Amino acid sequence: MWSCQRHDIMNGIRVCLENQNHKKEESKEEKTFMARTESVELTVLCLIYDKDRYLLQDRVKEDWRGYTLPGGHVEAGESIVDAVVREMREETGLTVLNPRLCGVKQFPTEEGRYIVFLFRADQFEGELVSSEEGEMHWVRRDALAHVPAVNDLDGLLRVMLDDGLNEFQYMIENGEWKAIIK
Repeated sequence: MWSCQRHDIMNGIRVCLENQNHKKEESKEEKTFMARTESVELTVLCLIYDKDRYLLQDRVKEDWRGYTLPGGHVEAGESIVDAVVREMREETGLTVLNPRLCGVKQFPTEEGRYIVFLFRADQFEGELVSSEEGEMHWVRRDALAHVPAVNDLDGLLRVMLDDGLNEFQYMIENGEWKAIIK
């Protein structure tokens, strides 16, 4: 624990000394501030579409297996928009042009909160490739019900395509996960 003591030394410099034995009691303001902060993991997903076709990734990782939207983590210091452009290029080979933020997905984690910025883009260039994350497929909108999709793809697409919706949030109520769409 750090204890700050003022010492007027020559020109009024403040010196902070470490004091292991002195524990400072937190003020009400400090407790309120601490309650307003939490650890957050930032990620992006993007719906790349071409008329009535959606670009989906047949994801192979165990934590979220099935047809879903490509995406990934925002790197430290990276802008959210730069992250979605980079992730789409890494996972699909395509460079998305003018990606539009169209919603947020979030859920609690043991460490805090996991936030996913949802984008959509219908302008892109490049040659489609797959990655180690999974194989990429163009899927017609009317065929979505026939692919083995992740369990929340319908809700994500609903938020991303309906301009009246903004948020897909998972909450835990009575030990059960509950999806709330706003």
